[in-house]
Amino acid sequence: MKRNMGKIDKILRFAIAVIIALLIYYEVIGGALSYILLTVAAVFLLTSLTGFCPLYGVLGLNSCKIKKVDKP
Repeated sequence: MKRNMGKIDKILRFAIAVIIALLIYYEVIGGALSYILLTVAAVFLLTSLTGFCPLYGVLGLNSCKIKKVDKP
């Protein structure tokens, strides 16, 4: 897996996952919507920890800054 997510993207996804989890924990969100959002939060958490988003790969997106190495 090649990383395709930048630092800001990973932080935002992690924060959104935590917010969703807290809203479900404190029962602000309930019912079927909570299960859907919990799944989204799990995907966001997993992608933020790995730095790879399969949807970005399909769409050809990349928010990761690539350092260019000068060859002598």
